Amino acid sequence: MKKEEADFLHLSDEELLKEAKKNKPSPLVDSFFIGFLIGIIIFGAAATSFGFFLLVPLFLAYVMIRKSKKNKAVQKELKKRGLK
Repeated sequence: MKKEEADFLHLSDEELLKEAKKNKPSPLVDSFFIGFLIGIIIFGAAATSFGFFLLVPLFLAYVMIRKSKKNKAVQKELKKRGLK
């Protein structure tokens, strides 16, 4: 069992529904920003400018991907409980 899934096991149904509302997915926007940030990383690597400005988009892409995984775990738990 993954950590994301384990975090939602102890929540009540109401709390889980609130968490689902709070993390409303927008896959098109998230995909666009992740692609944009990866493009910046590739451009920065090609321009041989390794440094702080290369790490910022890498970190932001990681955060957005992690948010997507958290949302999937919430949706899975909702489905398991029959709330959605």
